[in-house]
Amino acid sequence: MRVHFIAIGGSAMHNLALALHDSGHIITGSDDEIYEPSRSRLEQEGLLPEQFGWYTDKIEPNIDAIILGMHARANNPELLRAQEMGIKIYSYPEFIAEQCRDKIRVVVAGSHGKTTTTSIIMHVLSEAGQEYDYLVGAQLEGFDRMVKLSDAGIIILEGDEYLSSPIDRRPKMMHYDPTIAIITGVAWDHINVFPTIEDYVSQFEQFVHTMKDDATLYYYEKDMHLTRIMEGGSHVCQAVPYDQIQLDDTNHVHVAGHDYKINLIGNHNLQNIKAAELVCSQLGISLSTFYEGIESFTGANKRLEQWRNTENGVGNIFLDFAHAPSKVKATTEAVRDWYPKAKLTAVLELHTFSSLNKDFIPQYKGALAAADEAVVFFSSHALKMKNMPELENDFIHEVFEHSNLKVISEKDELKEHLSQINVNETNLLLMTSGNFDKLPLKSIFNI
Repeated sequence: MRVHFIAIGGSAMHNLALALHDSGHIITGSDDEIYEPSRSRLEQEGLLPEQFGWYTDKIEPNIDAIILGMHARANNPELLRAQEMGIKIYSYPEFIAEQCRDKIRVVVAGSHGKTTTTSIIMHVLSEAGQEYDYLVGAQLEGFDRMVKLSDAGIIILEGDEYLSSPIDRRPKMMHYDPTIAIITGVAWDHINVFPTIEDYVSQFEQFVHTMKDDATLYYYEKDMHLTRIMEGGSHVCQAVPYDQIQLDDTNHVHVAGHDYKINLIGNHNLQNIKAAELVCSQLGISLSTFYEGIESFTGANKRLEQWRNTENGVGNIFLDFAHAPSKVKATTEAVRDWYPKAKLTAVLELHTFSSLNKDFIPQYKGALAAADEAVVFFSSHALKMKNMPELENDFIHEVFEHSNLKVISEKDELKEHLSQINVNETNLLLMTSGNFDKLPLKSIFNI
């Protein structure tokens, strides 16, 4: 099959391109900018475009399919040319869905915890020797790709609620028709697409209502939005609530007469583990096999990734992808609860469109309350590039309601402030979906 990728440089897009290339398909692609690590990975396989930009002469009649990424726009010249020629155009979730219709489809959805829960399931299945395909939203240790498509009878899919493509306004998760699904929780995000919380919650409601009667849904029972959806009673799938696993004082879980060490921290991760346990059980994995696998699971990339680990509980450094208010709150509380006697410094970058939107920022009220000291960073340059209004420091202080908060909007000031933190006297939590304006964080902290 000959497949052309419009906006090939995206995280999932380039991984799908690599996966199809590995399977022997002929792959071409275009993009107007490609960053690392996508650039090097595409170049290594001979898939990096020779020139950046959009070129209609790349859209040839012998192309079997176009896969369109979110980075492109609806008036993209290559897209318009493909439409004129009648070539089949897919979003990447639509393409993947078509490839896995005959598989057992496990879809992990929710506003937070998707990547970790998906990663746990994948890790346990691998440890148990189970063959499966997957789509996950982060590069995982031990996996060369974020996408795998083969003849395996199972596929594990991270079900994103964001739009599928510039011409497909459906959430990605709506394509997958799950055999088994998880919804970890619902907390408003993506204000640029879902301007009200009602709009956002309705995406999950539609997801539940479109699940077939022979499908199974596991949902976090203490989430008020999910509870309301389930109490509505209009779904036909089998809906099973879950809470979280229980640990003893030494961070072990007792299962079937054995104690297993849990390396993840935070109640949100204990909920993720329980959801993964239920899915793996339905896939035929015994409890003992599941928890034997969990003992060697240390987390997904940038999900409370521990950069520095100390024996005395002080001086630990964590990097987390947290950016939405519920994620920031849960992550900060997780580190506080795990090290209750140690000082905690939390540094948050406001990076996404939602987190920089003045109408959405009040959702962060109290999100950093568990930290002794807090820093909120946003790039004034990024605001200009996104054509967004300036943010006033006083407004950020008022919203977060933290008595020991510093607000920084310039990269050099942030670098200076971070370099003055004595990491031997505090645990440090760095939270961002970006990169702190490309600051060399590991160099700053001598890691």
